Amino acid sequence: MKVLVVLLVLLIGLGLLLDRLALNAAEGQVAAQLAAEGDLAGPPDVDIRGFPFLTQALGGRYDEVRISLTADQLGRPAGTEADVVLRGVRLPLSELLGGTVRSLPVERIDGRATLSYDLLEQELGGDTTLQPEGDGLRITRTVELFGYTLPLTAVGTVALDGNTVVVDVQQASGAGVSIPGFLVDRATDLLDLRYPVELPFGLQVTGVSPAADGVHVRVEARDAVLQAE
Repeated sequence: MKVLVVLLVLLIGLGLLLDRLALNAAEGQVAAQLAAEGDLAGPPDVDIRGFPFLTQALGGRYDEVRISLTADQLGRPAGTEADVVLRGVRLPLSELLGGTVRSLPVERIDGRATLSYDLLEQELGGDTTLQPEGDGLRITRTVELFGYTLPLTAVGTVALDGNTVVVDVQQASGAGVSIPGFLVDRATDLLDLRYPVELPFGLQVTGVSPAADGVHVRVEARDAVLQAE
């Protein structure tokens, strides 16, 4: 009886080991495919959910794969990141074992990208600072207009125009100084921002909202195929 118990424990341990080895191999294949498809600077962190893994591997379909993309991988300033969930990923076991993955069909992709305020401040230029204020953004910037140096502050609304994040300022005012109204009106347009969101994997932007760490952009894609170059 003791021999049988020992054998059973060994078999369970071996099964778990094989499960983890197969999981690591699959995560590596998916990471490489994502890096190639998204033209990333390096393979992202990949977490294939569900246990046991081998059951999914034998079926060639993975219910949920979580991807974390850093600023370096995206080629963006620090603080910019993306967290994406792939649902219904198809990866045949034969391709996984043979290391011959050329495409990854995915039923649905959902996620969120964070555009850091550093990134958006660089787009507006100068000494721009941004911070969330309600559903909008507080913008402070010094502009040059008609020979005047104007320190301005304003609150802009944040919206989407297709895959472009739009910050629209309706009314600016002098930041701690009195500025003639006609100059403020002319300078208001200099605080507006249009930032095209370039995302890999065919993702489309579906929503946007300011947050403490940057502007959060909701993204999604349906029936995507991640194809190696």
